[in-house]
Amino acid sequence: MITKKPTLKLIYLAVTILLVLSFNDVVKASEVAPDAEDTEDLEGIEELLAVDEEVEKEAEGGNGVKSSEADVLTKAQRIVIELNNDNTKRVIDGFEFVLVLGYAPWCPRSAELMPQFAEAATSLKESGSPLQMAKLDADRYPKSASFLGIKGFPTMLLFVNGSSQLYSGGFTTDDIVLWTRKKTGTPVIRISSVAEAEEFLKKYHAFVIGLFDKFEGPHYEEFVKAAKSDNETQFVEVNKAELAKVLFPDLKHSDLFLGIVKSEPERYTAYDGTFSVDKILEFLDYNKFPLVTKLTEMNSMRIYSSPVKLQVYVFSDIDDFKNLLEPLQDVARTFKSKVMFIHVDINNENLAKPFLTLLGLEESKQTVIAAFENGGTSKFLLESKPTRSNIEEFCNKLVDGSLSLYFKSQPIPDNTNASVHAVVGKTFDDIVLSSDKSVLLEVFTPWCIKCETTTKHVEKLAKHYKGSSNLIFARIDASANEHPKLQVNDYPTLLLYKASDKTKPIKLSTKSSLKELAASINKHLKVKDQTVKDEL
Repeated sequence: MITKKPTLKLIYLAVTILLVLSFNDVVKASEVAPDAEDTEDLEGIEELLAVDEEVEKEAEGGNGVKSSEADVLTKAQRIVIELNNDNTKRVIDGFEFVLVLGYAPWCPRSAELMPQFAEAATSLKESGSPLQMAKLDADRYPKSASFLGIKGFPTMLLFVNGSSQLYSGGFTTDDIVLWTRKKTGTPVIRISSVAEAEEFLKKYHAFVIGLFDKFEGPHYEEFVKAAKSDNETQFVEVNKAELAKVLFPDLKHSDLFLGIVKSEPERYTAYDGTFSVDKILEFLDYNKFPLVTKLTEMNSMRIYSSPVKLQVYVFSDIDDFKNLLEPLQDVARTFKSKVMFIHVDINNENLAKPFLTLLGLEESKQTVIAAFENGGTSKFLLESKPTRSNIEEFCNKLVDGSLSLYFKSQPIPDNTNASVHAVVGKTFDDIVLSSDKSVLLEVFTPWCIKCETTTKHVEKLAKHYKGSSNLIFARIDASANEHPKLQVNDYPTLLLYKASDKTKPIKLSTKSSLKELAASINKHLKVKDQTVKDEL
């Protein structure tokens, strides 16, 4: 077993992979009624929570003044039960609803989520939620982690009467509160007065509103089903147009209506489809994000899983983005529901570098605008200045399919007097495909351990065939260069492109000796004007 603590880079990679994997398991806990000792322990927990309420009242002094932020955090930490090998089963079996956070102290994502989890616990407690929140140091208590079904960090599971279901909401405080309320209470808030509507607006800045004559019938039932299925957006219902207008001032209907409200310039969007749960959810998927969404660790999973397949990423620092935001929003309105626009702080290596590396621009500090096909491998790069007109033209071509794919390439090297030509993405056509000579191409990567031997063989072969007028030796770094006609996943790879047919290169064995490789070359080619320089 490896006991050394992982490096920060490996931690981020491991957390991302384990988080995705952990969301694929559903574990059912045993349903055994707690004994007398267990009941006594749970009563002790409830007494502690009651003490917290009394302390808060005394701190406020009856004048409605809230306690300090530190006091709120302290209370939140006490509200959340710390699980261990002794009490885990008792807590799960002792409450109807338990939301468990499995974490590891060394995990940065766990550390980021912990305060959101604690604040959500306070909010839910104050609202009278029946949910009990708990956390488990799964690194310290692997037995309890196994019992609960926690395999990665962080992992959240909701237990309902002892049976678990995966947490599938967002990772901000509001996201956690919203998801748990929908799973443990009513999925829709009903508003019956203007005062309630105004109070609702103080708390919620993004929501879905439904206007119905009566809270019954097939349309209303589909609305409620959609509310239960969606895990990210608060649903609210009214039965009077004057109430709906408080929440949705752009209302142009007085009867059946559904719309989404967001806290951005494109604030109000009305739904004009049929009232079916699938269509309503599809409408939400395409309209719930802002015109330009900022990518964060917390919302990355939601963005990557968006049904909007074409996504334009803007990599820039905060100051440059301020100047780009307005023109980006203008363009985003034009391509609403067709293209998703995402801003990534170029100085955030964890978020920006993986994308920029795909473009071969990982060292860039200037604004980069690129497009990716979500879930696919296609990528595109805006190679002109990021003006409004250029961005709009870029998006038009992206949508109609006429935009050229981008393939990363190193700068064009100087091959003068080189025995082995360095090929990059931009010169692959000229040196390999369009040349009237045969080409032996070595495909390698800097991190390939076995490539060194093959490279030495190619260099010796190049010297051996130095006098040839119809054979070129070349090599390409596949980690930094791409070409649509070069699809190689195994390194090193030796490809022999015959002058007579460049469409079907011959793959030579990299395990062959120098003499065997020379024999293969002579077998497939008629080398002209060969002068032997070195013995093989």
